[in-house]
This record gives sequence, structure tokens and C-alpha cells, in this order.
Amino acid sequence: MSSHGKPKKHGKDFIKDFLVGGVSAAVSKTAVAPIERIKILLQVQDISQQIAADKKYKGIVDCFVRVCREQGPITLWRGNLVNVIRYFPTQALNFAFKDTFRKYLCPFDPKKEMGKFFLGSLASGGAAGATSLPFVYPLDFSRTRLAADVGKAKHEREFTGLGNCLATIFKKDGLLGLYRGFSVSVVGIIVYRACYFGGYDFGKQYLFKDFRNANALFLFLFAEVNTTLSGLASYPLDTVRRRLMMQSGRAKRAYTGTFDCMSKIYAEKGLRAFYKGALSNVFRGTGGALVLVLYEKIQKFFLQKH
Repeated sequence: MSSHGKPKKHGKDFIKDFLVGGVSAAVSKTAVAPIERIKILLQVQDISQQIAADKKYKGIVDCFVRVCREQGPITLWRGNLVNVIRYFPTQALNFAFKDTFRKYLCPFDPKKEMGKFFLGSLASGGAAGATSLPFVYPLDFSRTRLAADVGKAKHEREFTGLGNCLATIFKKDGLLGLYRGFSVSVVGIIVYRACYFGGYDFGKQYLFKDFRNANALFLFLFAEVNTTLSGLASYPLDTVRRRLMMQSGRAKRAYTGTFDCMSKIYAEKGLRAFYKGALSNVFRGTGGALVLVLYEKIQKFFLQKH
């Protein structure tokens, strides 16, 4: 009997983590969707076929004002439904896999083996992100292309929705088109998730005596700093992958691959070119911080209930 009890418990824990992580993510991503779209527009406008050279956005404020004026305020949430659909399994799988990997990669006592615990936390967070990515990458791809679409009227739009985007790109470029930029995305997600989950797990052990009962405001502020730094660490790779995504379905391509893309972006304005829209990450990081805090609080609720 005991031999069957343990796997069953692990299965229940996995499902619980999947649901708790997904719900937390769906709420937070909708809240910061306008910031996310502005960030993407600033990242990809130099390769967009819809944005002329003299019509490029000058920064976050200019982009926000012009999108509201030219496309309508509601379009700030363009692509958000796909993001929620994508983010639910992405974040939920990340949390679920993270805890699974942590059992094997981070079995260390945080008080006695601080260094090993820190490295184990980074490894489990990075492994979780890399494991989840292949399942949801086409949705991530579609989210980028829909958010980058600046057409106002239906006939001006590049894609009418998620299904149309997937079908159009698949028809032109096959499955490869939906996975363009995947390799650099794997590296980027490992960097981001390692910092995001690893930094959070490590920090909460040393900054909070009892993190489940910690003050929500302090927990949020810590999560905000952690999320922002994680985003900045992986931002150059995020810019590269989104530029590569924009090439799918196009007859002419600006980049031959990841390294060619990196060298051409660097040729624009040096390292600054990789960080276009990065300031929005500070505001966008609020969503990631909310996910972490909501996850802890919802888990606490379930633990008290059961």
C-alpha cells in the first residue's frame, strides 16, 4: 500500500502546482499586458515591415501614446488572450517541473549548505524552463507576431488571430517557421528561469524566517527586484529571439541565424540596441512578482485547507 501512496501524492502535488501556478500567471499577465506589448513593439520595430523608418517609436511613452491614438486603447491588450493561453501551461509547467527537479538537483539544507543550495536552486529553475519551452513555443511565437501587428482595421492586420497566425506561418515555412529562434530561446529561458526561480528560492530562505507567513508587501518587493534583475539578465537574448521570430513567413530575411542577428543588432547602437524597451521590464516585472507572491499565498491556502 505504501508503495502506491507516494507516487499518488506526487501526482496530486504536480496537479496542484500546475493549477496554482497557471491561475496566478493568468491574472498577473493580463494586468501588465499593455507594458508587454509596448516592450515587444520597441524590440522588433527595426525589422517590422509595417513600421516605416520615419514612423518608428521614440520610446515607451511615445509608443504608448501612439498605439492608443492610432490603433485604440483596447489594442494595448492585443495578443493577450494568446499570452494567457500560453502563459497558463508555461508558468504552471515551470512551477511543477521546478519542484520536481528541485527534489533531485537541490536536496541540500539551505542553512548548512548555502552554496550548494544556491547552485541547486539555479539548476532546478533553469531545467524547469528548458523542459517546458518545447511544449508552448508556437504559442510564444504567435504572441510575439500578434503583439507586433500594428494594423488598425482588419484588412490592415497581418494576422486575424491565433489560428490564422499558426496556419499562415505553417503554410509558408512549415513547422520550422513556428520554432524560429528556438535555440536562442532555450539559452535565454535557462538564464531567466535560473535567476527567477533560483534567486527567489535562495533569497526567501535567507531574508524571511517563515516566507509562507511573511508580510505580503515585503515578499512582493523582494519578488519585484528578483523578477526585474532576471529579466534584464536575459533581455539581450530575448531581443534576438523576437527579431528572429519576425522573419518567419517572409520572402526576404534580414538575418541568416542567431550570431548574424546578434552582430547586426550590435552594429546598430552597440549594447544599447539589445536593451530597447528594457525600462518597461521594471514595470512588466510587477507581473512576474505577482505570480511568485500569489503562488506562495495560494499554496498556503491549500496547505491550511488540507
